[in-house]
Amino acid sequence: MTHNHAPTVRRNDDTHRYELIDAGGALLGFAEFRPVGGHAVMLPHTVINEGHEGEGLGSLLARAALDDVRAQGKYVVPMCPFIAAYIRDHKAEYLDLVQPEQRGVFKL
Repeated sequence: MTHNHAPTVRRNDDTHRYELIDAGGALLGFAEFRPVGGHAVMLPHTVINEGHEGEGLGSLLARAALDDVRAQGKYVVPMCPFIAAYIRDHKAEYLDLVQPEQRGVFKL
């Protein structure tokens, strides 16, 4: 499926999710987040709605979530296998977001 307008990602603090929204306002997917103390954000689960897999939306969502965690000045705990794989594939940009002593846990 081709998108005429790029989807946007918004952080919804009420639901503890980064939500991927299309131009018409429909939810395409989300990444859950959980604060860990005052210094980290856990990303436990990512979902792309059925019919939208393989469109690169998961990567868009992962990038936006990780960029937001960075903007908050926090570390990320990538419990979601997709987020951990995204960090592995983009180490130069995002490895520093995972505390050094936790990197082995996530095979980073």
